[in-house]
Amino acid sequence: MLPQIRDAVRLSRSFLRRAVSFMVESGIRQFLDIGSGIPTVGSVHEVAQQADPECRVVYVDQEQIAVAQSVRLLQGNDRAVSIQGNLRDVDGILDHPETRRVLDLDQPVGLMMMLLLHFVPDSCKPVDILARYRDRLAPGSYLALSHVTADGDPVTLTDAARLYQDTATPLFLRSCGEVLPLFNGFDLVEPGVVDAALWRPSGSAGPSAVSMATVCYGGIGRKP
Repeated sequence: MLPQIRDAVRLSRSFLRRAVSFMVESGIRQFLDIGSGIPTVGSVHEVAQQADPECRVVYVDQEQIAVAQSVRLLQGNDRAVSIQGNLRDVDGILDHPETRRVLDLDQPVGLMMMLLLHFVPDSCKPVDILARYRDRLAPGSYLALSHVTADGDPVTLTDAARLYQDTATPLFLRSCGEVLPLFNGFDLVEPGVVDAALWRPSGSAGPSAVSMATVCYGGIGRKP
């Protein structure tokens, strides 16, 4: 149903790398990656610590297996840890002993939510959840997120999203106008919320970057 999905995931991953690099260049040295899954090639800690080995990262995922695998993969890296937690448990994540050990929440943090919030229904009030994180973060912190959309191909993508509806993680596609409020209270970094492939692309973004309909939005905001 979605022959372009491989390119879409690759381009979203490229956006993550550019987002982390941008934050490091902007002075961020600590990151909180929620909904991280299993750290793989080009994950937050690899990108950040390649730029500055002093960068610190806390990965959060609700899946026990993902956390266990992450802990194994991160052995020997005392500046990167993985904890189990649910996005909606804001205080539980931010006050977790490992979060407190690795991150200094009195200093700016790079908050990453990649391909996560389209699994959060409106009934869970994702805008309010993001506001709670924003209020706990220090001024100068950044939020980077990517979010699947049907804007580029409403018929095909809506049909594909129905495949998720009978699973434990149904998909909630949002338009650009619905993604924008997730950045309430943050100053959007240029070029704003755009196709993730087109957020400050470096070098060749890939042949599909200009030919493929928008599948995923990406954006970065800074807390004043």
